Amino acid sequence: MVMTTAKSLILLLLMFAALAAGGRTKMLRELESNNDGDGMCKQVVETQGYSCEEHKVTTEDGYILSMQRIPAGRSGAGKKRGPKPPVLLQHGILTDALIWLDMPPDEALGFILADNGFDVWLANVRGTTHSSSHTSLSSNDPKYWEWSWDELAAYDLPTMVEHVYRQTGQKMHYVGHSLGTLMGFAAFSRHELLEMVRSAAMLSPIAYMGQLPSPLARAGADIFLGDAFYWLGIRKFNTQEKEGPSSKLAADICTKMNCFNVQDLITGPNCCMNTSRPNFDKQQPTSTKNMIHLSQMIRKKNIAMYDYGIIGGNHKHYGQTKPPAYDMTSIPRDLPLLLSYGGKDLLSDVKDVHTLIEALSNHDRDKLVVHYVEKYAHMDFVYGVNAKQVVYNPVMEFFKSN
Repeated sequence: MVMTTAKSLILLLLMFAALAAGGRTKMLRELESNNDGDGMCKQVVETQGYSCEEHKVTTEDGYILSMQRIPAGRSGAGKKRGPKPPVLLQHGILTDALIWLDMPPDEALGFILADNGFDVWLANVRGTTHSSSHTSLSSNDPKYWEWSWDELAAYDLPTMVEHVYRQTGQKMHYVGHSLGTLMGFAAFSRHELLEMVRSAAMLSPIAYMGQLPSPLARAGADIFLGDAFYWLGIRKFNTQEKEGPSSKLAADICTKMNCFNVQDLITGPNCCMNTSRPNFDKQQPTSTKNMIHLSQMIRKKNIAMYDYGIIGGNHKHYGQTKPPAYDMTSIPRDLPLLLSYGGKDLLSDVKDVHTLIEALSNHDRDKLVVHYVEKYAHMDFVYGVNAKQVVYNPVMEFFKSN
């Protein structure tokens, strides 16, 4: 009995991030099984009455990324004379651009922005279903998965931002959720992309994670579960492969308990999610190394590049014993920032967000907007039925003022 309980706990902890990602509708599950390069536009966007373009971009290290563009609203809604302000939407971990479309048009941010006069661009980072190609590596090659969010911030984000800038000739607004905010913070702290970004709205901002209150997420980090996977040679973290180790663990967990309730234990008690969606049974893959990097942030209570260890290669990679830090205080004080966070969020928790706000204390007062939603948890910001009124309308006002 003790062994069974211990096994179940370990399996549960391993899945802390996977179960936090949210699910998909039946249509989106079918879409993800059909990686034809234009499925997202044809099956999700155009069926709702919007025009849509598919774009492909290649990072400096060879990853081929998929992007979608919604240049106008339904039946021409949102059209106006002159160029429309572009906005790039960056998803978080274990999700993709579908997270901005996985609601009715009046509730999904991607559609709402298009209907309100924005030129909408959707990002999909490496490893996700529609960004699984490389110039020389197969996604079945372990080398394909040798990356963490360092590479997402250093390669994926700049490549997509530069593409939007070249296509539109304008500086863009940026929206990140969860890990998408960390990617932005990392780039901005190094004074990168600033000549192409007009403002940034960070939903459920992730920067500091040292005070993370989720007991499952913290325990999963503290007992080095991701590291154990990596040591076993498992470079791809994917709960959806039928015979894969991650999916077997997920299946074991979800036969023992309600996965919806587990998600609330990890992300916080989401108040306002669209409960008509099915159980949370579909996530996008990421790299095991990415999971390890996040757990390092929790354990070490800092924001730094991936720690290879003194023996493992910090000297080789960085020329020093410790990985370089990302300094949030170096984010330019005149960059317009909106931080929208929830009082019930266990991943982007209140204490860690306050630490971030303190780090930005020298920011120009008229350039930093702090938006607190007491009842919201992590996934309410993208799946809340009232998110348009509570979050998205203030985001659009922020954009229009910048």
